Parts: sequence; structure tokens; C-alpha cells
Amino acid sequence: MRIGSFLVMATLAASAWATGNSDLKAARDRQDLAALDHDIAERQNAVKANPQSADAEYELALAQSYAAEVAMELRDKRKSEAYAEAGMEPAQKATELNGNNAEYHRLHGALCGQVIPANPLMGTLKYGPCAKDEIDKAIALDNKLALAYVSRGVGNFYLPASMGGGLDIALKDFDTAISLNPKLDEAYLWKGVTLRKANHDAEARQAFEMALKLNPNRAWARQQLDKTPAK
Repeated sequence: MRIGSFLVMATLAASAWATGNSDLKAARDRQDLAALDHDIAERQNAVKANPQSADAEYELALAQSYAAEVAMELRDKRKSEAYAEAGMEPAQKATELNGNNAEYHRLHGALCGQVIPANPLMGTLKYGPCAKDEIDKAIALDNKLALAYVSRGVGNFYLPASMGGGLDIALKDFDTAISLNPKLDEAYLWKGVTLRKANHDAEARQAFEMALKLNPNRAWARQQLDKTPAK
């Protein structure tokens, strides 16, 4: 009976975690910063209640990362930078509590990278090594983690070719992510952004259309498609 009760509670806890992160992603998709701020506050309370929980730290960092994404999409670079910087501490704490989790390292690296667009030169010098090292650790731990290649691709998108990045390298990362997970809308979305910057508008539109087919609720994907010339 006790074992059965434990399994029920574990299942409910897992369900609540999945639902919470699903709600978080939904707020990101509709660009709802107010909802994300509310989620961040809830996750901060969860960290205070469970100071040795890697999952709690990760979920707080994830909320900050999503908020940084939305702020950047809304063209508020400074607010995006602030969210990303706030997320780096819990992301690092998660990796310290559980260094064998590839997704924890992936998120830490992504947050370091999210600081850079607000101040590309200084940001690259200060946070570039963190972004690269953490994402490399994620891939070393799990070379099938598709989202890690998306994060690396975004970094290469912003990193000049003279510094080892560039559009061609970014596209390879996004294609690797797609090969590992053909249903990952994030990979198609960033592939579209990269193709458009490379002046391949028709191919970019195809990528955006696929991203929206996989996730029709992603406002930023719709905005990117709408601003991409049809010819």
C-alpha cells in the first residue's frame, strides 16, 4: 500500500512538473512577459523552499531564459539581458548540484549566450567562453540532445565568421538538430532566421512554415514568416 501510494504521488509530481513547463512554454509562445514574470516569482519561491533541488534551480533558469527570449523578440535588449543574467545563477547552481545532466549544461550555455546580443563585443568577450564551454559539455554528455545543437547554432549565428562562427556553421547545427528531432520547431525557426539573413528568402519561408506547422502558437515564428519576402 505504501509503495502504491508513493508511485501515485510520484506520478502526480511528474505530471505537475510537465504541466508547469508546458504553461511556461505557452507563455513564451504567445510572448506574454507578465505571465512569465509570474512564473519566475513562483519558481523563485520553489528554490527557496528546496535549496538543494537541481530541478527547482533548472526550472527557474528556464523561466528566465524564456523571458529573455520574449524580451528580445519584443526588441527590448536591455530587459532581455537582465533576464538572462538573472537566469545564469540558478542554471549554474543546477549544474553544480547535478553535473551529469546535459540539459542543465545546455541551458546554462544558452543563458550565457542570451546576454551577448545586448552588447555584442563586450558580451562575447565576457560570456562567450561560458556559452561555448557549457554547450560543449552538454553535447559531450548527450550527443543526441537536439536542443543543444540549436543553442550552439544560435551562438554561431551571432558570432562573426572571423571568430569561428557564421551563418554556414549555424545552418549545419540547425540541420543536425533537425536530423536528431524532426519535430523540433525551434530548429526550423532559427534555420529560417539564418536563411533569410543569407538572402535565401524562399527557403527561409519554408523553414518558418514548418516551424508553424509543428507549433502553430509560436507568435515569433508567425512574425518572422510575415516579414520574409515571398519572392
